[in-house]
Amino acid sequence: MTISVVIHTYNSEKYLEECLESVKSVEEIVICDMHSTDRTIEIAEKYGAKIVYHENLGFADPARNFALSQATQDWILVLDSDEIVPKELLEYLREYTTSYKTNYVVVYISRKNILVGKVLWSWYPNQIMRFFKNGAVTFDEKVHCTPTTHGSVGEFFIDPKRTELALIHYNYDSIEAFISRMNKYTSLELEKFKERDIKFSSELMFTRPIAEFIKRYFLKKGYNDGWHGFIFAVLMGFYKFVAITKLWQSELKNKELAAKTDDAGII
Repeated sequence: MTISVVIHTYNSEKYLEECLESVKSVEEIVICDMHSTDRTIEIAEKYGAKIVYHENLGFADPARNFALSQATQDWILVLDSDEIVPKELLEYLREYTTSYKTNYVVVYISRKNILVGKVLWSWYPNQIMRFFKNGAVTFDEKVHCTPTTHGSVGEFFIDPKRTELALIHYNYDSIEAFISRMNKYTSLELEKFKERDIKFSSELMFTRPIAEFIKRYFLKKGYNDGWHGFIFAVLMGFYKFVAITKLWQSELKNKELAAKTDDAGII
């Protein structure tokens, strides 16, 4: 069985070469670029990647979904440009495609998330749907949505105890990177609030951020990761807080707009 690796990119030169080096033995690499202005395309061409382009919508899912439609091999491995595939994992996936397990056509892979130079084990295994038969999965056009499976598919989870089979993910290399990405993604969270008909409330404001911190630091044992675990538990709680304050701001603006519309309608 053959494998296509699908990667979406935008100004991804920092880790892209290491990423592509780790998968250079596969039959096809598809790069879906969102019009990078750095060396991304140059690096992709060096590895003989098939390069397609997608409008930059500010998040990856639409580009990733388009890239899937360009893959031609039997199985697809989806990667972020800052993820590295260990040799052991690639060999395992090769064997998987010809093993008895292949009635499970969707495979979840663990990730080692590296934050400011350290693997956060409290974020492990972070299992994600990343390996599947061509045509079995599509990604939503919305940010951070769960991929959609098609037809009758079985799902297989690689044993997280086998840490050598986990993707290496350079998640955040600085606090500045976290804050920059947080500002973008918390704005995109507004669409999710709208879809789920979630309204701003004082209860939401106080409970969600605190619950996120408790989950990250206590339930997932972030305290075992030292200051890294504490700081990122706080930052993830703050992420929830910022998303909810943006919901509050959005509703406030809508009320002001409605009031102006009503005033304009008065004769």
